[in-house]
This record gives sequence, C-alpha cells and structure tokens, in this order.
Amino acid sequence: MDWIVAPDPDGRALRDVLPSMLAAMGIDRYTDTIGIPPCRNALVLLIDGLGHELLRAHESDAPFLASLQHSPPLTAGFPTTTVTSITSLATGRCAGEHGLVGYTFAEPGGGLLHPLSWTARSAPTGAEGERASLMEKWPPEQVQPNTTVLERAVAAGVDVRTAVPPHFEGSGLTRASLRGGRFRGVREFGDLAAELLDAADSPGPTLCYGYHGGVDLLGHIHGPGSIQWRMQLRQIDAFVQMVAEQLPPGVVLGVVADHGMVDLDPAEAIDADSDPALLDGVRLLGGEVRVRHVYAHPGARDDVLAAWRDTVGERGAVITGEQAIDEGYFGPVSAAVSPRIGDVLAILRTTGVVRSVVEPGESKLRGHHGSLTAAEQLVPMLVAGG
Repeated sequence: MDWIVAPDPDGRALRDVLPSMLAAMGIDRYTDTIGIPPCRNALVLLIDGLGHELLRAHESDAPFLASLQHSPPLTAGFPTTTVTSITSLATGRCAGEHGLVGYTFAEPGGGLLHPLSWTARSAPTGAEGERASLMEKWPPEQVQPNTTVLERAVAAGVDVRTAVPPHFEGSGLTRASLRGGRFRGVREFGDLAAELLDAADSPGPTLCYGYHGGVDLLGHIHGPGSIQWRMQLRQIDAFVQMVAEQLPPGVVLGVVADHGMVDLDPAEAIDADSDPALLDGVRLLGGEVRVRHVYAHPGARDDVLAAWRDTVGERGAVITGEQAIDEGYFGPVSAAVSPRIGDVLAILRTTGVVRSVVEPGESKLRGHHGSLTAAEQLVPMLVAGG
C-alpha cells in the first residue's frame, strides 16, 4: 500500500524531539538525532493540527514558519491523533510502549476509554450511555507508567515548565503524559508568549513545552484550508515570529505539530450506525473517523475482518491488530498494551467511518486525522534561534 507512511524508527519522529533538545542543551545520556543547534535553554511549541503538507500548501499565510523549514519533516507516529502524539512527544516512546493507542480504546472494564476526558462508555459497541470517570478505577499513571522525558529532565537538574491551557491541570492526559516540571496555565497568545520568553530568559538549563490548539479546532469545524483556518494560521505565524525575534542568544525555539489533517465531506463518509454489517460481531468500536479500532466478540474476528474489508474496499486498509503490530505501526508493543489494540483496524485513505448516532458531534466535523497518509503522518520540525 504505497499511500501508507509508516512511523519513522530511526530518530526523526515526534518522540525524538525532547531527547534531541536535551542533548542540544548538553544534558547527559541524551542523543540529538534531529539536528538541534547547541543551546542553554530550549522551547518547544506544539501547534496542534499543523501538518507538514498543510504548511507547504499555505506558505503564503505563514511566511515566517515557512522560512524555518530547513530540514525534512518528522513522522508523528500511529495513530496520528493528539492523545497519542502528545504522549509520544512527552515520553519519548511509541504508542505500543506508552499505551495511549488512540482517540478511544478498550479499557479493562469492558468499555472505551476517552483519554481527553478520562471517561469511558460501557454500553455495547460504545453506544448509548453516559460516560463514567476512570480516574480512580484506571488511573492515568497506571495506564501510562513509563517515566516521562520531563520527569527525567527534572531529575537531571533541568528547570522544566509546561505552558498549556489552565483546564489541562490535573487532567487524565496531563497526569499520563506531561508529568514532571512546573505547570503554567496559559489562556491566550499573550500568556503563552510571556511564559515562553520567561523560560528563554532563565539562567538555565530550562526546557519549556508550550501548546496551542486553535489551528486544530478550526480545521475540525471548518476544514483545513478554509478561510477560518487560514486566518488562524496567520495569527500563529505572527505569534511565532514575535517570540522568535525576542529570543536571547543561546536559546532555541522548536515548532512541531502532533499530526496533520484532511478535509472530508461528512455526507460521503461510511456510517457504521446505518450499516448493520459493520457492527455484526463487534463488541466495541473505538478509534476515530480516520482510524477505527474494531474489537470483536470471541470467535468473530475473521467475519468482522471480512465485513469491514467488503465495505471499505479500496478506500482504505483493513487489517488485523496482529498485522499492525507486526508491521511496526505501534512500535514495540508491551503485553499490557496489546489488549488495547483492536482485533481489526480500519485505516482509511479517501474516506472515514463515522457514527452518526453514537458520535453525532464528531460525525459532523469537516477536518479529520488519525490515519497513515502523508497529510496526517508528516509534521514539521521548525527551528529558530540557537
């Protein structure tokens, strides 16, 4: 399948960014596999949803960001979704090791964990029913027990800061992925700029991670490339330029993304809730529109695989979970993580699989990600300062 862009295993993936930054800062036991200029302090800004191909296609709206493109893009990992990518960035590990294997995935109680809210739906196939918190029953530190890069940096004497929206404090995803350092809640561009520049001015060594989600939000609602999306991109471009121009000597700003995005017409998507064949033999249906974890009842996997292949056809790849693991899409997979991966995986190329009844909000969105196309997998690695 020549359209599939597999995650990079050789040092140019999103999970390699923080170790490379720490190596550039001279912190022992880290290796720079990306090519970061030597520095005393490092800032890492993640622009949610700004894929490499989107940036290239809209360079006129982001001339400063485009001017920083001096190296090949990184691969985000699999699936190309925020919870997985941020955890890969923060832990330096693939999904098969850190365990956050998708937008939603199977949890031990028989439901689907939604990591953004750390809640689960327990009804069959994730259907009707209120979500219940799993913060106590399946704590984030148990789901993702590996020490984060941020924790290891703190132990090495680095002043680590996390500049993200205030409501992220204490969230399941923060506890699972962004443990370590000082939490710095930021609300708008001004807050974020101030935190980044304060870290830049620190005597060091200081590592600051910042996040902005506006491009992703408007891409989901209006579609990547829409006028709303382009206006947001212009603001991000001006913001990055403002910060970069105020960097003191010896400080590096790295700009990355967690995934790209594709534009889909919801009316042309496959609707699992209106096609009984796609739910026959299925106990849970997780993932998201562009990549689905399909969990089969005992003994039903082969029938489920055949039904999904018949429906998806050439619009994507439908494979077993074992094949996805063997192909290395999740990286090394631990025994604890393996049950979280679907018995069948639907990786979409030209369409998506919506759930108009169970996921009415997500099913109406215009922009999506999660799959292994270049538009979703490739993310920029932009560097200023040094």
